[in-house]
Amino acid sequence: MQECETELMLKGYGLTTAEMFYHMPDYPHVLNSFIWQGYDLAPDHDRLFKFIEFWQRDIEGPLHSVRFTHRKMISPGEWRNVVGEFTYH
Repeated sequence: MQECETELMLKGYGLTTAEMFYHMPDYPHVLNSFIWQGYDLAPDHDRLFKFIEFWQRDIEGPLHSVRFTHRKMISPGEWRNVVGEFTYH
């Protein structure tokens, strides 16, 4: 059973976005890009590295480079009590 995004975020997972540049199989001097997103735990990024291993094992286009970013969607500093109301006419 797959966990929902909220459950993953409450367990400390954050959204990881990776841009992979790879050589086109038929045109090795041409680079193309692929975007991968998934919920992963920093700093190990097990799910990202499993996808990279899958790519290297099963995809014909060899990787040139990978750049990624990680963002925790829920963290203690994001929640605050706000008192007040603005009315716009």
